[in-house]
Amino acid sequence: MIEPSSGSASEFETLPDRTVVYRALRKGWIDRDRAIVKSDAYYLRQRINEQGISVNFSIEQSLSALRNCEGVASLNVGGIRELGLNVVRDSSYHGSIIGLPYREDNRPRADELALLLARQSRIVWESPSR
Repeated sequence: MIEPSSGSASEFETLPDRTVVYRALRKGWIDRDRAIVKSDAYYLRQRINEQGISVNFSIEQSLSALRNCEGVASLNVGGIRELGLNVVRDSSYHGSIIGLPYREDNRPRADELALLLARQSRIVWESPSR
């Protein structure tokens, strides 16, 4: 569960490029046969007015972010920024990847960025259940 921050994202310092962030993965976001993250993990959901892709600053925080977490992937903030995106911290343990378009607004760019983020992702924890 994501706890709301009492302040704005601007009160937190800019994250260094070397920062590693972690994405909690839902069922269906991991190709278990190839041990890779699917691009589905990096699409914004317009129907809920999602403004960024949720990330955490530890594996443990990611595991508690989803009720049925199937895995956790790591990404490097510098690599995310190389795609023209950014990661902003909005609490001591949570941040968001921002700058992604909705699929409904720009399908080719959303597909491209989701694929590039998935390729940068490294699975660091996976549920033992199959």
